[in-house]
Amino acid sequence: MTSCLIVDDSKVVRKLESRIMEDLGFTIFEAEDGQKAYEFCAGNMPDMILLDWHMPVMNGLEFLKALRAMPGGDVPKVVFCTTESEMSNIMQAMELGANEYIMKPFDGEIVKGKLEQIGMTF
Repeated sequence: MTSCLIVDDSKVVRKLESRIMEDLGFTIFEAEDGQKAYEFCAGNMPDMILLDWHMPVMNGLEFLKALRAMPGGDVPKVVFCTTESEMSNIMQAMELGANEYIMKPFDGEIVKGKLEQIGMTF
């Protein structure tokens, strides 16, 4: 089964994203900030990461940089799920290795469509 790490400081958002990804057949893991996500990836690299931008300890962009620099960090598909809408920030995230970008709020159909665009199968 394909694994997905959901990284968001909001427990409510993690629950919503978990439900969406479980419905698509993913095994779910959660982290409430980028540092915990980095530690998780160091021991168990997921296939897919849904990533928030604004979090305490280590934000999404810092996590993405660290992820892509670690061994095997080029493997997971990374989708930012955030309220950050500045085009320059979106471009920066894509340049640093994000595969796709979803604006909050979103639903299961939006997530499924974005995942299909980056080659994820269900």
